[in-house]
Amino acid sequence: MDRTQQLQQWLTQVLDQPYTLSTASADASFRRYFRVHLATETLIAMDAPPPQEDCRPFVNVAEQLLAAGLNVPKILAQDLEQGFLLLSDLGNDTYLSQLNAGNAKALYGDACQALIKMQLATKPAALPPYDAALLMRELQLFPEWYVGKHLGKTLTAEQQAVIDKTFALLINNILQQPQVTVHRDYHSRNLMVTAENNPGVLDFQDAVIGAITYDLVSLFKDAYIRWDEEIMMDWVVRYWQSAKQAGLAMSADFGEFYRDFEWMGAQRHIKVLGIFARLYHRDGKAGYLKDMPLVMQYLQAACERYVELRPFLKLLKTLEAE
Repeated sequence: MDRTQQLQQWLTQVLDQPYTLSTASADASFRRYFRVHLATETLIAMDAPPPQEDCRPFVNVAEQLLAAGLNVPKILAQDLEQGFLLLSDLGNDTYLSQLNAGNAKALYGDACQALIKMQLATKPAALPPYDAALLMRELQLFPEWYVGKHLGKTLTAEQQAVIDKTFALLINNILQQPQVTVHRDYHSRNLMVTAENNPGVLDFQDAVIGAITYDLVSLFKDAYIRWDEEIMMDWVVRYWQSAKQAGLAMSADFGEFYRDFEWMGAQRHIKVLGIFARLYHRDGKAGYLKDMPLVMQYLQAACERYVELRPFLKLLKTLEAE
């Protein structure tokens, strides 16, 4: 019996009423989502096949975010052994599909308020730490998958030394930032426009305790949508002011906070280039290749601004030019 049949069998037991299924979405992992159509409403079924996926982090984080007042799917039924969840449906309207110049300020304002709620509710022991080992594992995807597999290059000893030094600088900065609950993929594809308690928040199962700037980078230096830097900086300033007023640990100086934001962005974009390359070369998912140039632009712009990151910028340009 295939996974879809197993899921249908489980849903038949759980729902006890007629339903039809349609594909809702698939993500970069093995998880799949189906929309369950009932007579009076729709629900979402998540298929997370063991042993590749584990539903327990999703259930754990969902409970924490719900308690913090965020609009996340409610878990209506679960079978952790089989890897099935039945969830409330937050609709079809992703931020990515709805954002425009007219509504961006309001939608991002809502997203920042939800982010602050989540950060204020941080319980350090409740989630895994975004520690040096995890940050480094993510960064190493870049030399392995982007440089090695995607560009087909072998790094010289001198180039490797530049990478090692840059990675150490970034990790050191990130670990010194205030540590809060981090969603890890807080961007326009995972935020839903909802009539009440906007936004709906999805795909939070990888949440950790990490740097306060991380989710802000995901939100505003989004791999899938670009805004002018002046507009984006204005939104970041507004977040910084609101977060300070809410009592979160914040740099008193916005320049310091923005530097932390930029350095966190550099780590994330180095990682994302590695992930997108891996999704293509290992998993055959070519759709992410078109998003690489924007990620590279974000990374190069940040490295240009800070003298400590310029050797890495030079390396990037050398690798791209050859």
